[in-house]
Amino acid sequence: MTRTRIWHPFTQHGLGEPIPNIVRTEGAYLWMDTGERLIDAISSWWVTTHGHAHPSIAAAIAEAAAMTDQIIFAGHTHLQAEAVADGLAALFPAELAHIFFSDSGSTAVEVALKMALGFWAARGEGRHRILVLEGSYHGDTIGAMSVGARGVFNAPYAPLLFDVGTIPFPGDDDALDTLEAACREHAAALIVEPLVLGAGGMRMYAPERLAAMAAICARHGVLFIADEVMTGWGRTGALTACEQAGVVPDIMCLSKGLTGGSLPLAVTLASAAIYDAHYAPDRSRMFFHSSSYTANPIACAAAAANLAIWREEPVLERVAALSVIQADWVERAARWPGVIGARRLGTIAAFEVEDMRPGYLSALGPAIKARCAAAGVLIRPLGNTVYVMPPYCVSSDDLAQVYGAIENAIRVR
Repeated sequence: MTRTRIWHPFTQHGLGEPIPNIVRTEGAYLWMDTGERLIDAISSWWVTTHGHAHPSIAAAIAEAAAMTDQIIFAGHTHLQAEAVADGLAALFPAELAHIFFSDSGSTAVEVALKMALGFWAARGEGRHRILVLEGSYHGDTIGAMSVGARGVFNAPYAPLLFDVGTIPFPGDDDALDTLEAACREHAAALIVEPLVLGAGGMRMYAPERLAAMAAICARHGVLFIADEVMTGWGRTGALTACEQAGVVPDIMCLSKGLTGGSLPLAVTLASAAIYDAHYAPDRSRMFFHSSSYTANPIACAAAAANLAIWREEPVLERVAALSVIQADWVERAARWPGVIGARRLGTIAAFEVEDMRPGYLSALGPAIKARCAAAGVLIRPLGNTVYVMPPYCVSSDDLAQVYGAIENAIRVR
């Protein structure tokens, strides 16, 4: 355990909780400087897909680092970015014809929001209202926080956040009627986490509801933005959650598994209509967004290697096999004392543990996390919501250890 000057994310240092020092990663495992091994049951915050230190991705990173480092991407390009663009075009719907690079899920969402508002501004229409799903999460930058749930996460920053229209959770009876009414008021866009609200508690809803929301938006000319940052790259059982609903959004955000979880990179995919609205001989109509490290060649090399894995290896077969194992454990967990709402979608399993103080600040989550860590398992409950979202290389024996540790941690209460 290490004490440093580092200010860690989503960490209350005032509690004096230990900060493990990770010195090596491979497959589904993390090794600490003590020599102890952890099973990474949450894919290191949902990013690692094929496994840590995947050989072909690591090799691509090394090769790219020896050839190029950062290159200005404004008005320039490079082979690694072109390879990513071609790879994405081969996997994703042809309607999402234009690819904008950024650095993280939050920035991919910021880009999407700016694209949507820029679209309406270019058309000379005063549409600026963004619609969001109740309980959603899209990141921690200002725009991303604005379209996410309001609560303890962002209360201190409320003066910075813009107003939005909130639609009930899609599983609720009145969600579609509320969306229909909001769309009649000439909203600019609806942004959704397709099928699973991640940080909002791994709340899951049916593909039919996602399809219905997209259809309502299409009828009213409201842009449909799919934030697939967490749900993309196989997590829900398909390449994207939208695919399961037969939905092609106007704009799609991707990150996390884009590089297999190895390096930070994001893309926002946009339809021709969104791109064309910004296309003109007038420089004032250009899309005004960038960051210093846009389309970093080394990160792009990792993404290109990940896309090759998706093209050449049976990734979805691995996803399907993992989903079956997860389904079996969810069925077992549903019978554990104190467990409610056991559920699964693709490789994601989740349930709540009964608690007198439910919600994100429940003391139960940190206690379960600590007990599991002592048993060699890394999880990070969302309050009293426990979830398991492992990399696709995890073994059935690993998962037996994961769920055994969780069951024992729950029974200690």
